[in-house]
Amino acid sequence: MYLSKQDILETSKIKRLNIINSVSGIKPANLIGTMSKHGISNLAIFSSVVHLGSNPALLGFILRPQQKVRRDTYNNIMYNQCYTINHIHTNHTHQAHYTSAKFGDGVSEFSECRFDEEFLMGFEAPYVKQCSIKIGLKLVETLPIKSNNCMMIIGSVEHLFIPDELISDEGYVDLDQNNGVGIGGLNTYYKLEKVAQYPYARVNELPDFK
Repeated sequence: MYLSKQDILETSKIKRLNIINSVSGIKPANLIGTMSKHGISNLAIFSSVVHLGSNPALLGFILRPQQKVRRDTYNNIMYNQCYTINHIHTNHTHQAHYTSAKFGDGVSEFSECRFDEEFLMGFEAPYVKQCSIKIGLKLVETLPIKSNNCMMIIGSVEHLFIPDELISDEGYVDLDQNNGVGIGGLNTYYKLEKVAQYPYARVNELPDFK
């Protein structure tokens, strides 16, 4: 199949959406937890979390346009200035997927999708108890994306919870042993499996690729 830009524009909406969302490859699957000004916890699945730097430790994620649809994640982060990112496990994909449903205002996805809230180290945003790897973040910057009205939310890592058995002496996190998952497109979930690990790439140590 070959698609030009014009072909893409002329493709039916749902098919175009599925192609463009899938073509970037496997994306990380995370649940983002927030708390509203009324004390209602919110939980939403995201596949756009990205590493932005390690010193300071920064992570970003993309929020879709705010104008026409209520975005509790955005509103809560703007109010509390903090949120959590939680890695999804293979045995929680079904309930995690349905956190994307449009629940009514004042309804918590934690209770509706059978996840447990967990508050750690005095942090004001809820973690997901069922998730092994949990990250607490403080909002540092919002970057509007003018070309499509989306927004990148940038947070500093304030708290990081990783089971001892999942992290090596060098600091590598074993996502395979964590039973983590990735997302293809909008609704297809994949297991993560380690296939290789290499040393830092240096020109003077280039292997013979025969």
